Amino acid sequence: MTTNTQQQLQRYLSQARFEVLPLSGVLDQADTLPRDATVTVTSSPSKGTEATLDTAAQLRSKGFHAVPHLSARLVTDRSHLAELYSRIDELGLSEVFVIAGDSPTPAGEFTDALSLLRATDELGLRPPRVGVTGYPEPHAFISDQTTIQALDEKSRYADYIVSQICYDPNTIVSWVKAVRERGVTLPIHIGAPGSVDPKKLLRISLKIGLGPSMRFLRKQQGVVTRLLTRYTPETIFDELSPYLLDPDYGIAGWHLFTFNEITKTRKWVDEMAARLQEVPA
Repeated sequence: MTTNTQQQLQRYLSQARFEVLPLSGVLDQADTLPRDATVTVTSSPSKGTEATLDTAAQLRSKGFHAVPHLSARLVTDRSHLAELYSRIDELGLSEVFVIAGDSPTPAGEFTDALSLLRATDELGLRPPRVGVTGYPEPHAFISDQTTIQALDEKSRYADYIVSQICYDPNTIVSWVKAVRERGVTLPIHIGAPGSVDPKKLLRISLKIGLGPSMRFLRKQQGVVTRLLTRYTPETIFDELSPYLLDPDYGIAGWHLFTFNEITKTRKWVDEMAARLQEVPA
């Protein structure tokens, strides 16, 4: 590995995005992150959008680049949408990550991220930066063709894409290639779990419908055991590193899903950076 390669991979780690949940204790744990880190805050039906915005505002006050998730299925109508963007602007937040959301029943007219993005554009409310989700493998509840078409449409309103969790590096690479072949050129941040408790990770993986990915794990000797005992993102990091360095793939870096195991995830990032430093140039 050349010195330049080492430096590029270290830079990807140092610029990793960290996703957190707006729960008690998250601000204290966030203190372990670099002050200029990008920290995204999830949105859920149980906590509501206000909890997301409050947490994002407090993170911003600590010096982080805070990015609230904006859940389409929690927005009642265009008036509500305008109020949310006004609040986001007042808080000094310059970026949002638009998702459909987990609410089983939409609160109003927005059933998915695309409909909210279109309304945002029509109302002239677009913030400086907008991110959207991409799915490397079929979604549990949405057809593959629908997610493909939706990403192509969403990309017209966005600045970057973050991939959903996938444990198969080959699937991730194939998906990135397919996205590029369809003419979508937005930077892609590869979503990967951080250093997360394995039982929690398995529970979340099953909940969000990572069926194909879990089947991949079962085919790999010992992988499931490792997942249940000491998951780290090292395998995904190691196997995807060559593609991060290939400009044809347009991979912008890492988006780490911490599930609020922030301190452990930051420690892992530091350990990986140190490991790269030790590799002979």
